[in-house]
Parts: sequence; structure tokens; C-alpha cells
Amino acid sequence: MQLNKFTDYALRILMYISRPRDSAYTIAEIAADLKVSQNHLVKIVHFMGKQNWLITTRGKGGGIRLNPEAVHLQVGEAVRILQGENPIVECNNPPCVLRSNCGLKSILDQALEQFYQHLNQYTLSEVLARSNAKNNKTIQNGIELLNL
Repeated sequence: MQLNKFTDYALRILMYISRPRDSAYTIAEIAADLKVSQNHLVKIVHFMGKQNWLITTRGKGGGIRLNPEAVHLQVGEAVRILQGENPIVECNNPPCVLRSNCGLKSILDQALEQFYQHLNQYTLSEVLARSNAKNNKTIQNGIELLNL
């Protein structure tokens, strides 16, 4: 399974803006730091705002913040929503000559469901805690910091 760019960038945004700070994040700074098009980020941020994962404020002093409730979001559910209803394999377009006798699609669909269930073992807060623990360990261990 490969995540589409929309999902990939959305997860990066969630992790990026989870870092506490006094001011809200802006699309421009996120785009620059993540090296992603601002236009693409606007679409993703808008979508996540509609999901109530983000709090967005327009105007001077506005920006993007993580909705505190979003830390309870299960990663699998977030990925499922972000990925949309795209099947893992497309049997109808173009029509596959094997589809009437194929046992592969159901196996792939089951594997995809197991993928989401595995991700659902973790919430955003648990992912963030793992990231923070990794950063602290890296800082404490100079050898890891140098990637030796």
C-alpha cells in the first residue's frame, strides 16, 4: 500500500503543527519547511479543518493550530479518511478479464483492512510521544546524532 501525497502531506502537517508554540502556524512557513506547494497545502489544511482536526483562523494573527481533540484521532481512521474510497486494485476500469474468476481482490481488500486496523492501534498523541522520545534519545546520544 502506498499513501497518496495528500495523505502523506496531511500526516506531516499534523505532526508539524503539534509542536507547541505561542503563535499559530501559517501555510507559508509550513510549505517552506516541508518543501511543499502552498496551493497544495491550502487544499489539505482546508480538508483537515472540515474534519475538525485543525483550527484555522483568517486574518492578521490568524493561522493554523492543532485541535486539542485531534490528538485522540486513531492513525488508521485518519489515513482511511485521507486516502478516500480508492480501491487497492481496480478491476472495472479497464475491465479485467480475470475478475469473474479472481480470488486476489478479496485478499488484497482484507490486507488493506488489516493495514488500517494495525494503524488504529495508535493515536496521534502516541505517534507524537514516540517522535519526542526519539528526538530526546538522539540528542542525548551523540553517536546517534551523528548517525554513526
